[in-house]
Amino acid sequence: MDGSWDRGRGWRGDESGQAAVAFVAVVPVLILVALGLIQFALAGHAALTAASAARAAARADYTGRDPERAARRALPESFRADARVHVGADAVEVEIRAPRSLPVGPRLPVAASALLGPADGVPGG
Repeated sequence: MDGSWDRGRGWRGDESGQAAVAFVAVVPVLILVALGLIQFALAGHAALTAASAARAAARADYTGRDPERAARRALPESFRADARVHVGADAVEVEIRAPRSLPVGPRLPVAASALLGPADGVPGG
């Protein structure tokens, strides 16, 4: 018979291996949480990159240069291939896809925009 009688607690069975089972149950959850945090960080990086490219495009448009070319040049090469640049009457929007933390699953679209024209409405730029 495995186990022993403990006065005050009752019958105590053999608990060897219980920590290993708990460890095996918790590790996959911790890995998923870590991958989720990494994916969130990658999406944040993509959002900041898109915002920077949108500002570069807005500056280029204000100075009479090609905003789409300026936006693409402001992006790292890994984002350039699938970037979309939309130039409107008063704003430019840059949309890119965030990298994935795993080779499976969708790449999240991330977009940022910047207003065209002088900063803070200052007359004459």
